[in-house]
Amino acid sequence: MKFILITGPQAVGKMTVGQELVKITNLKLFHNHMTIELLTRIFDYSRDTFRKLNEEIRVKIFEEFAKSNEEGMIFTTTWDQ
Repeated sequence: MKFILITGPQAVGKMTVGQELVKITNLKLFHNHMTIELLTRIFDYSRDTFRKLNEEIRVKIFEEFAKSNEEGMIFTTTWDQ
């Protein structure tokens, strides 16, 4: 399984780079906005509940993906989280 990690500060184009890599690698893109957008509809970004659930959801996705037959994943995240 292949894993590409794209990390850096906020708003520098990590998701855009990930989207371009999808086109040439056919890997799945899991960008940090996916869980953030889900959880901020329910919990304030600054709450401990948000941070806890964000981490738990991401870990579970990684665990299940690792068990799958998928070729690989591109994951974007910020280094200030």
